[in-house]
Amino acid sequence: MTVTNLFIMLPTLDEEGALQDIYSRIPIEKLKNRGYSTRVVVVDGGSTDNTVSIAEELGCEVIQQWGEGKGAGMRQGFKKFLEVGDDELVILDCDGTYHPEEFTRLLDSIPKNGIAIGDRLHGNLQPDAMTSTNWIGNQLLTWLAVALHGKTINDLCSGFWAFSRGALERLQLNSMRFEIEAEMYTSCAYQNIPLTHVPITYSKRVGEAKLGSIRDGTSIARKLIIRRIFPTPHEER
Repeated sequence: MTVTNLFIMLPTLDEEGALQDIYSRIPIEKLKNRGYSTRVVVVDGGSTDNTVSIAEELGCEVIQQWGEGKGAGMRQGFKKFLEVGDDELVILDCDGTYHPEEFTRLLDSIPKNGIAIGDRLHGNLQPDAMTSTNWIGNQLLTWLAVALHGKTINDLCSGFWAFSRGALERLQLNSMRFEIEAEMYTSCAYQNIPLTHVPITYSKRVGEAKLGSIRDGTSIARKLIIRRIFPTPHEER
């Protein structure tokens, strides 16, 4: 059996309430039986609770990110993935909203040199998982993305993506905060990276939300507009 080296990236910021449960639900044995050799990497954005110590106790590799914001941490995780030479990467927000049991569904759906995106808006959106304001905002931002860049995406702000190495090698990113997913999408549009969409389950988060509806929504919209005018970042990873 051919072994596929899988890099599982969990971005964290004060996620002590969810991390252990998320880790315990990663289907390591199922992945092993399907030919995956798995490493779990926690990219921490400066937690002040017990997140890092929990990650270390679980045996995760921990990266202390060098800048503030989700985008900075994800870019650092992507750089590590490319350095170690793994084959595929899965990232999911470590707040209890996404279900690691669905890893294999995304991995099975990655197109050649492409990306599979977990689709909350056409999946199993559980009660109280998303406020009506956030639901409307997600729909509007997804519509704006397609209107500006022309490439189909069903859920722009999803925090559950699965990447081939070929796709990650081509992404051009400089986002520091929550606009990172929007920039990953725009890079896919201009680099012609194939995307597939996989309906997923989305649950109510554990702990305090980090995303601010209006402020971060505005930043995401701004990134979409900037990338329409300037498709390539001035500084890359």
